[in-house]
Amino acid sequence: MPVYEYACKACLKDFTVFLSLKEFETNPKIRCTHCQSDNITKKLGSFFTKTSKKS
Repeated sequence: MPVYEYACKACLKDFTVFLSLKEFETNPKIRCTHCQSDNITKKLGSFFTKTSKKS
């Protein structure tokens, strides 16, 4: 399940949201888990891929 990282502009805290791709595609209303503000920005997170090919 993908992990989405956000930063709250109101309380200046970072938080993580776990959403499936289907849930994320429906554009859910994300709120800060600390202060419930909707004044948030999505952070650029790290990711990795796994393939069946050997390099």
